[in-house]
Amino acid sequence: MDPQDTILVTGGSGMVGSTMVRYLRQLGFSKIIAPTRKELDLLEAEQVDYFFRTTRPRYVMMLASKVGGISTHFSDPVGYLDENTRMYTHVYAACHRYRVDKTLFLGSSCIYPRHAPQPIQETSLLTASLDPSHEGYALAKIVGLKLAEFYFRQHGLKSVCPVLCNVYGNETNYDIEKSHVVNALIRRFSDAVEQRRYETALWGTGTPRREFMHVDDAVRGLVLIMKQVETPHPINLGTGYDISIKELATEIAHQVGYRGKITWDTTKPDGMPRKCMDCSKVQQLGFRPGISLDEGISRSITEYRNYKRSGRMAA
Repeated sequence: MDPQDTILVTGGSGMVGSTMVRYLRQLGFSKIIAPTRKELDLLEAEQVDYFFRTTRPRYVMMLASKVGGISTHFSDPVGYLDENTRMYTHVYAACHRYRVDKTLFLGSSCIYPRHAPQPIQETSLLTASLDPSHEGYALAKIVGLKLAEFYFRQHGLKSVCPVLCNVYGNETNYDIEKSHVVNALIRRFSDAVEQRRYETALWGTGTPRREFMHVDDAVRGLVLIMKQVETPHPINLGTGYDISIKELATEIAHQVGYRGKITWDTTKPDGMPRKCMDCSKVQQLGFRPGISLDEGISRSITEYRNYKRSGRMAA
């Protein structure tokens, strides 16, 4: 990629997208297009076609998705499957029609089977059943991966398909139901301290294990993959290390100064028992995360408190 190339970043107001825009600018890219949903509704095929026809991006980073936490994934599988599939279909069709040089499609570790062997290798995709709590979202992501594969095979459209672990940091929305798990826990425990609550209830058993990476590290990895990889084969992007949700909650509670009781609502779903990816392929490209989980949590707590003091967040 050349600094003068036009790069379209969909989802540019989200956590990964906004961080990506900032990182690309730091690298010297000057022609970055990152429309808001009001400026470009990816669910509308005619809008997508007109936008591509008038802007003619050379590269497209497909970071936009309908996203949320486990509760909304579980309660609205239709929305996650329908809206995300339409977004990906419209964008890939436009990339082909207007001869985009290369695309990046952002995958998610929830695409892998519920009981995939750990650490999860890319070859585990579609070898067994998905976890039902994320099935709608995961199926849409798999459709996106297949679109990348088919457009490359049938039309020669180059794509790369990083599969991202759980990310956090630089949040733009601290909605308890829609935030990623680290950010949601930071809000829960920070608010509990302010409100002097002595008990905080969390979903599930706390036993599932997850892999977490700060979004600043994630975008570095995404750009590295965009530059060095030429095929749409999935490539895991993570830390290769996991932690239980209970351990994560305990660490966040400690860092925010919460000393109350943590209870677990075991009537609620846990999701996959474990999601820790084999990241050897991206490591061979030279990627290593630079922000430890403890450091990243500390940064995120500061960000949340600054965000709240700024008055940008509804109660």
